[in-house]
Amino acid sequence: MTGIRVWAPIVSRVRVRVDGRDVEMEAATDGWWQGPDLAPGTDYAFVLDESDEAVPDPASRWQPDGVHGPSRVYDQSAFQWQDSGWAGRDLTAAVIYELHVGTFTPGATFDSAIERLDHLVDLGVTHVELLPVNDFNGVWNWGYDGVLWYAVHETYGGPDGLKRFVDAAHGKGLAVVLDVVYNHLGPSGNYLPRFGPYLKTGRNTWGDLINLEEPNVRRYVLDNALMWLRDFHVDALRLDAVHALQDSSPTHVLAQLSEETDALAGEVGRPLSLIAESDLNDPVMITARDLGGYGLTAQWDDDVHHALHAMLTGERQGYYCDFGTLSVFAKVMRKAFLHDGTFSTFRGHDHGKPIDPKQHLGWQFVVCLQNHDQVGNRAVGDRLPELTTPELVRVGAVLLLTGPFTPMLWMGEEWAASTRWPFFTSHPEPELAEATGKGRLEEFAGHGWDTSQMIDPQDPAAYREAILDWSEPDKDGHADVLALYRELLALRAAEADLRDPHLDRVEVEFDEDARWLVVHRGSLRVAANLASADATLPVSGGEVLLATAAATPGDDGLHLAGQSAAVLRL
Repeated sequence: MTGIRVWAPIVSRVRVRVDGRDVEMEAATDGWWQGPDLAPGTDYAFVLDESDEAVPDPASRWQPDGVHGPSRVYDQSAFQWQDSGWAGRDLTAAVIYELHVGTFTPGATFDSAIERLDHLVDLGVTHVELLPVNDFNGVWNWGYDGVLWYAVHETYGGPDGLKRFVDAAHGKGLAVVLDVVYNHLGPSGNYLPRFGPYLKTGRNTWGDLINLEEPNVRRYVLDNALMWLRDFHVDALRLDAVHALQDSSPTHVLAQLSEETDALAGEVGRPLSLIAESDLNDPVMITARDLGGYGLTAQWDDDVHHALHAMLTGERQGYYCDFGTLSVFAKVMRKAFLHDGTFSTFRGHDHGKPIDPKQHLGWQFVVCLQNHDQVGNRAVGDRLPELTTPELVRVGAVLLLTGPFTPMLWMGEEWAASTRWPFFTSHPEPELAEATGKGRLEEFAGHGWDTSQMIDPQDPAAYREAILDWSEPDKDGHADVLALYRELLALRAAEADLRDPHLDRVEVEFDEDARWLVVHRGSLRVAANLASADATLPVSGGEVLLATAAATPGDDGLHLAGQSAAVLRL
């Protein structure tokens, strides 16, 4: 039996509605209200003040009828876990695979995703990252419009479905990363302001600011994060857009979260990781707490993506304007950030801070060729293979997977998936649906994308075309890319030099005009010829371990076909 509690400091009366009957709750201390014991499986909702409208529990663990329906009591201890032998995985040798449950398979559930875990094991990834799965209004959505942070979206399989997925992943040696959003709440089904001061004055890019200085709201965030790690056995959290968290408390909420996560890791006896998505280019995220940082495990590094993308595609619009040269690539390979106190043309001011290579290691930076943001936030959701040649797609894979950082793959990337992944929503409210489409048009135009072919996010076709086509990996033009990714990940696992995280040991030779580069990785050399014509690169002798096209070592250097890459051991 579970005693129902709710924090509602701004109301004068709270009732809990069960089986059509309202039961008065008793006021406790600090704005809390205490209600009756309810058995697991019981549906309930709260009725505030003199209203007759019943609204869900802000900390509901189960919403079988969506964000506007009643909550259901969920027994966390009832699931029979099979992962008692799971020792966990840290990020020091990680390869992350990012996926969206709703489009990873046609089944669009945790259970259908389980059926594809062997593919990920064979590929060579170590961590599976799920886009947000907490409850949002509608059937399909990217997941970043969640309003009930503690509940798992029922269409995906609900709380037990997520547990089955994590359990199955652990059984196959895969760690699970969960994307969580604490910087805003979605526009539909957000009842929290009726209960208390969850929001504060001001907005960020996506919505109202969260009131992190209020102790109970802060606790609401922290306890949610710990719940995923403790009760759902998740191994790591990816913290969405932490630059949008405004917290003036003496201890930043991220530092407090890292401290409490470290304590929980000690209790459960396995590593727990926190990965920040940050636009700040500030190593404070991964600097130890005793050195004044937040003590997070790792952070996303968009500058590496931008350098690779612009170099491979030639795009220079929007935030790519400062990227694309080989010299930029050479810098980010050693310094992690291009903008580390330098002028950002896109932002119009100096941006970022430098890392300290003595304390900040390559594996602490998660980098990619593609991810949900960089694909989905294009006007039509086109992937890298639509933007450059098949040969340069392969070159990009080599440069990503032989680099000093933690690589992350976007679902389907490993076989050059042809399915686009546009922005899609299923808002039931017509006015919200219209506003969403209009807002995306303005955003895309501001980033320099051609919006003439943009599909309406509310059009079901936007969602349907995003679903991966699992017949592609066996087809021409896809199977060979999949083989390359498998070979690269096997090579990365076998060669310690490719996993060396010390950025000050990386060297990059390049010729800007001839469009070739050579990355030094210990005894290995990663050579890439971005030009169309064949070239001879200054790498003498050596054994070719991997090549995407003709690569012949000679006394005068490495003869490398146009738009190809090779890995050599000297």
